[in-house]
Amino acid sequence: MYVATLMTSSSGPELDPALVSSLRNAWGGGEAKWLAPDRVAEFPLPQLPENRWDVWQDLQNMAVDLVVQPAEGRRKKMLLADMDSTMIQQECIDELADVAGVGDHVKAITARAMNGELDFEGALIERVSLLKGLPAQVIEQVLEDRITLMPGGRELLATMRGNGAYAVLVSGGFTAFTQTVAAWLGFDENRANTLIVEGEVLAGTVQMPILGRAAKVEALEQVTARLGLSEAEVIAVGDGANDLGMLGRAGTGVALHAKPAVAAECDVRVNFGDLTALLYIQGYAQDEFLG
Repeated sequence: MYVATLMTSSSGPELDPALVSSLRNAWGGGEAKWLAPDRVAEFPLPQLPENRWDVWQDLQNMAVDLVVQPAEGRRKKMLLADMDSTMIQQECIDELADVAGVGDHVKAITARAMNGELDFEGALIERVSLLKGLPAQVIEQVLEDRITLMPGGRELLATMRGNGAYAVLVSGGFTAFTQTVAAWLGFDENRANTLIVEGEVLAGTVQMPILGRAAKVEALEQVTARLGLSEAEVIAVGDGANDLGMLGRAGTGVALHAKPAVAAECDVRVNFGDLTALLYIQGYAQDEFLG
């Protein structure tokens, strides 16, 4: 058995019940259940529809996200999440670079690296070198003035942890940011790169080895082994090329507002909804949300 979930953004057009009914009938689905009034509905399916990606594209043109997945085991026991442009709405290194006066140059490198056009480690080393001499206290300033949480993050963490799940924040960014963001949202642990500080300024270097794509997969392997979980019991979320390893290994890998090259490799894509989409995908109704 499979389940189809249709979702719209809280700020976009409402989900048309006639659309849900039409697709359910076309695919021979069971009775529809509304997880959020006017916004999210799901229905069971006896088999995986052959034309699901054609339908997905049609729905994208209507600002509707569609996820089709196996019904069994979709409620997960672990969340593995990227930070930049996933749990927060910014790229931390871009914000630091903006303060340092090299924002446009660094943003261009970040965009190419996240789309898989550049080697992640080399791109990170190059960008960090441009921050050399920046006062370390700027990090706190950026956190306070520039970093905003992705909508739905608090509900996602509170609901999953309230139902016994373990949450890990794993980032190709920096511990100076993940430690704070993890505390804001309630993650159980966080992993990231460490910026080297000499005196009271950034040295323009990062501690080796660099946490990139492989390290995110290692986090998945290590934490699931420690907790006695299978990788199938994990839901992972990210937006960049360095997330593809963990997205492909997790039971459910969600490309959230992802770069085109990243989304193309993922079966679960959320382009309109916020982080609460990860709860709806697992079958949680809005009235079950915590936080």
